[in-house]
Amino acid sequence: MDLQQVIADLGAHWPVYVSMPFIAALIGYLTKRVAIEMMFRPIEFIGIKPFLGWQGVLPANAERMAATATDMLTNTLIDPKEIFARLDPEQIAKEIEEPLLRVVEDVTREVMEQYQPRLWEALPGGAQQLLLNRVRAEAPKAIAKIMREISHDIDSVLDLKHMVVTNLVRDKSLLNRLIRDISRPEMRFIARSGLVFGFALGLVQLSVWALTKSPLVLPVFGLVIGWFTDWLALKMIFLPREPREFFGLYTWQGVFQKRKDEVSADYGDMIAKEIITIPNLLEAVLRGPKSDRLFQLITREVQRTIDTQAGIVKPLVAAAVGSRTFQEMKQVAAKKAAERVPDTIRYAEDYAVNALDVRNTIVDRMRKLSPPEFEELLRPAFRQDEWKLIAVGAIIGGLVGELQVMFLLH
Repeated sequence: MDLQQVIADLGAHWPVYVSMPFIAALIGYLTKRVAIEMMFRPIEFIGIKPFLGWQGVLPANAERMAATATDMLTNTLIDPKEIFARLDPEQIAKEIEEPLLRVVEDVTREVMEQYQPRLWEALPGGAQQLLLNRVRAEAPKAIAKIMREISHDIDSVLDLKHMVVTNLVRDKSLLNRLIRDISRPEMRFIARSGLVFGFALGLVQLSVWALTKSPLVLPVFGLVIGWFTDWLALKMIFLPREPREFFGLYTWQGVFQKRKDEVSADYGDMIAKEIITIPNLLEAVLRGPKSDRLFQLITREVQRTIDTQAGIVKPLVAAAVGSRTFQEMKQVAAKKAAERVPDTIRYAEDYAVNALDVRNTIVDRMRKLSPPEFEELLRPAFRQDEWKLIAVGAIIGGLVGELQVMFLLH
């Protein structure tokens, strides 16, 4: 087709030609939006397993993603020993003293009434109160002692990595939020870049179509627009890691790298408010894989307290119920005390949150990460399965291009 024919065709069909770069921009935008949503949705698999259907990339790989995020958290940002060393055992005991004393009294009464109600009732009121007072006086010391042992060897009672991974895998929407909330501007950049890159490629598409009128031009360009703009947008999120000047006119740095301070603050907030929380830590310590160690500490201290402070009635109780039953009583007392620990320790939650200072610790250390280390915070969410997102963008672009051909030629 010579130049005059091209100009004539442009004049005759100018609305079609004008629409091409705008449709290409739309392809670029829509393929990005679809790719972003496919990263996070649906949370559970929809379709016929194993291949006919889809589950969001993050939820589908929740365990791997959680483990990667946790490795960064526990190996680089948070040292459990350092964090828990900030707790003052005596201050913890002071914070929970009032509810602790109620627990001590309740447990003592319940155990005595369960095993030897007649003996307990037969004891003079003064003797009952003396026993309760002596046990109550010792309880805060026992708590402080347990806290000192825990802070010196936190790894013996808390598996922080197991706790974080368990919570993220159990609540896939939390894992989604962890990645999506800190990368929301990056997601917007990806979508909007599709408009710009798509429009630019659409101008090239317009020229090639005008010169060739080949039915392959539009689907091929649609495929290229979907593929290239997805690939380029993902690269521009992370690269270059340091600000770089291009052609002496424009300086560019990866969008994620550029927002380091803001991302650090958002990430620290979310970890402190939703993952490394006092309730989650309590659950991990009390029900996690190392919970037996804590129960052993509580059992030992409760039994020691009973043995050292209950001398006034111990001979009577032991004689009345037998040595074996007396030992069982101490075990039951320890178990009941352990069951009441979560409700009791929550009275110290405000103190513990401020003392642990998880949020500021994470923020400070994230801001000191090198660019490659910082990239690893978000990059794993894209790396392994980004080809799927790019492929989907290419397929959608190709299909839209084919629809354009059908419209133009038929």
